[in-house]
Amino acid sequence: MRKWAALGVLALALLLIAVDGTVLALALPALQRDLAPSATQVLWIGDIYSFVLGGLLVTMGTLGDRIGRKKLLLTGAFGFGAASLLAAFAPSAEWLIAARALLGVAGATIMPSTLSIIRNLFTDPAERTRAVAVWAAAATAGAALGPLIGGALLEHFWWGSVFVINLPVMALLLVFGAWWLPESRDPAPGPFDLVSAALSAVGVVPLVYAIKEVALAGPTWTALAAGLVGVAGLSLFVRRQRSARHPMIDVALFRTPAFSGAVGANMIAIFALTGLVFFLSQYFQNVLSYSPLEAGLRELPLGVAGVLVVAVIGPVVRVLGAGRAIAAGLLVSAGGLTIVGFSSGYGAIAVALVVLGAGVGLALTLTTDAVVSAVPADKAGAASAVSETAYELGAALGIAVLGTVLSAWARSGTFTEAMQGTALVAAVLLVVASFVAYRLIPSARPRPAVRADAP
Repeated sequence: MRKWAALGVLALALLLIAVDGTVLALALPALQRDLAPSATQVLWIGDIYSFVLGGLLVTMGTLGDRIGRKKLLLTGAFGFGAASLLAAFAPSAEWLIAARALLGVAGATIMPSTLSIIRNLFTDPAERTRAVAVWAAAATAGAALGPLIGGALLEHFWWGSVFVINLPVMALLLVFGAWWLPESRDPAPGPFDLVSAALSAVGVVPLVYAIKEVALAGPTWTALAAGLVGVAGLSLFVRRQRSARHPMIDVALFRTPAFSGAVGANMIAIFALTGLVFFLSQYFQNVLSYSPLEAGLRELPLGVAGVLVVAVIGPVVRVLGAGRAIAAGLLVSAGGLTIVGFSSGYGAIAVALVVLGAGVGLALTLTTDAVVSAVPADKAGAASAVSETAYELGAALGIAVLGTVLSAWARSGTFTEAMQGTALVAAVLLVVASFVAYRLIPSARPRPAVRADAP
């Protein structure tokens, strides 16, 4: 029972991180009135969190393997609360940018720690799949709840309230985490490689920046340069891992089709989820004239379906096997987006949100479980960081690619036609990803447990 209570603490932490990734967008108008940031500062306020978070995930995941995942998680929770307080009462745009950067640092310590603790806490594969399902449900629910929580707070309080809400949650995490979470670490981690840590950041941060730049301004020389720097950084990182005596990540895992397929499917599932939330939020407010709170409420079926699908993941895997179940989840998600592609009223879109939430919840759970289960428990932090980096890149790509398609379509038609066309483009990508998952990821069904008293 204690480990399930610990899982609740971990899910709470992830829920807050996921909420924090989407809640700020609604507060930007009020924030701009109070702090009067420049256009460039507004972009940095929104983006610095994901830049720092994405750039430090691999480093922090590996650090947790060395110093202890519980220690890193609780340290990050304290830092997240302190940075939230700094952000809530920021007197200037520069102050807020710095506070958001600190939030990214703290978030990077929390996210891989949650998964790596789950990997060490749940040694039985079936139990671990259920635990990862709860973890994935928290991520899906957090992304959907962000607009709702932000809208509710901004109806009654100032923009800083979207940061203040983090404080009681982090306090609960510190108290119950210290009590229920077990400590675990790699007993023989080897020396910490500062060069590899720097190369991982140089690889990820420019890539995320390039994606966001394309989403905002289209293909530019700045985006091209950043993308090239990112590719070069990742190439050097991979070369160093191949030759290092104690690599941060065993890159040989990516030669295994099942592992690379799971990472890719994970990225595509988040791509669809965040892309849909991005353009539906605009559609609800700009076309259907809902308030931010009303729009957030109408996106709630997405998170509810993502939570409820936890109950059926075990039976689905027993019937289909992991690979076919992941492919089915992506195909169901494509079905949800196809419904959006032929709808304009909220009733049909609500059905689509339920279908998409269930499909993404299934695919995200099983791909995450496949990634963290591919390595020994001692190396869980590094594997968790791979999964989380795929999550961040998928989120950035979802907004960039689908946002660009939406903008281009809107220039030659209505916003409704643009929303529908963008949904169909995303559906096609998910169908392709479903086929790839089906071909690459094994579908061996889990064997039923044998009773000790069986003849």
